[in-house]
Amino acid sequence: MDIYQDTFFRDLEKLNFTVNESKVYLTLVKIGACHAGLIAKETQLDRSSTYNALKALIERGIISTLFENQRTIYVPENPKKIIDYYQEKQAIAHNIIPKLQEQFNFQKPKTNVKIFQGYKGLKTIFQDIIDKCDSKNPYYVLSSEGHFSKKMPYYAPLFRKQKEQKKIKTQMLIRETREKHTLGKYSQYRSIPLRAESPVTINIYENKVAILLWEDTPQAIVIDHPDVAHIFEDYFSFMWKHAK
Repeated sequence: MDIYQDTFFRDLEKLNFTVNESKVYLTLVKIGACHAGLIAKETQLDRSSTYNALKALIERGIISTLFENQRTIYVPENPKKIIDYYQEKQAIAHNIIPKLQEQFNFQKPKTNVKIFQGYKGLKTIFQDIIDKCDSKNPYYVLSSEGHFSKKMPYYAPLFRKQKEQKKIKTQMLIRETREKHTLGKYSQYRSIPLRAESPVTINIYENKVAILLWEDTPQAIVIDHPDVAHIFEDYFSFMWKHAK
């Protein structure tokens, strides 16, 4: 098996491992404790790149070292250490955010248009939906094609779980011929007669309109303006009433 093509390699990159760090770590997991020369040979990296990756992995606490016959041996720790590393980061974030919010003095303009790129940018939008919506403040989705589940398979279930916990009501308009999936307790959908699959999804929530373009590198525009959001809500309500 080519470890550099499997899902582990791609998933480690999503956890902010560099390509070289992913190669070195997966090699250690596969072959076990060994010296840097063998790691460099297996990964086909030069010595400098190998040592830089090893240093970063040691700092994360997911590999350790021991000395044997006057040589440094690199030892992979239990993979659970990856979770421990990110839990520590999360604890640090929870500690500093209240202090930062005390100093946060941003005067929001009347019209605020933001552009997001990549999956991290989209996660920011979806988390904003979770933060802003609740049982009394629903959100609406126009032209849902299932891109979210297909392209963000790890984050989408977490989003839905948070949505269920907050009892956020969701109304979705989907293409009539689109494959139907089981919906959550607080979600509804109706069908409209669109001919072709749309690469664009429109989310309307809390005075905002988020237009998502599901390309290989996704992009999104978020318009934060109550009048614009209300117009889109009116369009959505009209289509909802006439949908099946």
